[in-house]
Amino acid sequence: MKRPVVVKALGGVAALVLAVGCSPGGASSGSAGERPRTPPSASASGTAAAPPAAGRVAVEGTLAEGLESPWGLAELPGGDLLVSSRDERTVTRIDGRTGAETPLGEVPGVVPAGEGGLLGLAVRDGWVYAYLTASSDNRIVRMRYGGGAGDRLGPPEPVLTGIPKGFTHNGGRIAFGPDGMLYAGTGETGDTGLAQDRGSLGGKILRMTPEGKPAPGNPFPGSPVYSYGHRNVQGLAWDADGRLWAAEFGQNTWDELNLVGAGRNYGWPEAEGRAGKEGFTDPVAQWPTSEASPSGIAYARGAIWMAGLRGERLWRIPLSGAERSGEPEAFLEGEYGRLRTVLAAGGDRLWLVTSETDTRGTPGPGDDRILRLRAE
Repeated sequence: MKRPVVVKALGGVAALVLAVGCSPGGASSGSAGERPRTPPSASASGTAAAPPAAGRVAVEGTLAEGLESPWGLAELPGGDLLVSSRDERTVTRIDGRTGAETPLGEVPGVVPAGEGGLLGLAVRDGWVYAYLTASSDNRIVRMRYGGGAGDRLGPPEPVLTGIPKGFTHNGGRIAFGPDGMLYAGTGETGDTGLAQDRGSLGGKILRMTPEGKPAPGNPFPGSPVYSYGHRNVQGLAWDADGRLWAAEFGQNTWDELNLVGAGRNYGWPEAEGRAGKEGFTDPVAQWPTSEASPSGIAYARGAIWMAGLRGERLWRIPLSGAERSGEPEAFLEGEYGRLRTVLAAGGDRLWLVTSETDTRGTPGPGDDRILRLRAE
């Protein structure tokens, strides 16, 4: 286990290009008993105070190591974690204090290939939700789970099927929002036209009831589509005022952090990064793909924390309401390799999952890990 270390923001951030969206209109796993409410407007100013311009990250230790292709992470009541293995098709319970591992079983019907497999996880009301790649599509299922250390997952029940699948760009992040609805980030599978096709579930952010029906108040009647024009969304998180943020892979030029609003078009494939084109919503921040390739995000201490795969760093983006309030800062560059998932753990705590065993990394002793962070 690495000794705790405080990491200051890295230099070289001058190469980072930022953009505040000017076009018009961690994922948290949700918790039982939240009072559903209507998502706020993406342009609402909100009331949360701006965080300090400069932040810090302390790596306090390693909770678990030796994980194979970890992808999704969700917190159970009481603080234990569930982690999915993309390629092994398994879910494992990890004690949030000791790191002790309890296998909960293999999820039937998962067909790993390329970037597909057993992906995002969410927990709600005795159900474990999973986004997975099946033989014919990507889909969301849910499994009963009693919550005891010796319990096994129940058989999967379909929640939403028919999400396009591909060797790449499968999206995969799911999370419950403060309105009690289930959100999912999908990819366009390399078929760029799907992103602009509102009849397709590919290249979208979806919003649905816990049973998989289109959520009340969605912008397109009878459809789970909440926003469109996305290339590959793998990060979803809500700020203190309930606004939805999403991280998105670019192609060759710009990765994005977007403030998501109902019915908005985020431009792909006509726009990558800030384009200033009528009808498209520009990102709040953008990065060269070599510095980010973002997957999971979380909100904590007034900022979005974004895990970078190719960039091999953790980004902090401070917020003031619906806008960026300072320069993004990079932490942990190259220290732990590719970073897949970041999850808020309450207060100033974060969980961070590495991704060196996903066939694109260079695994070392102990990979992959779940790290325990303190953030400011």
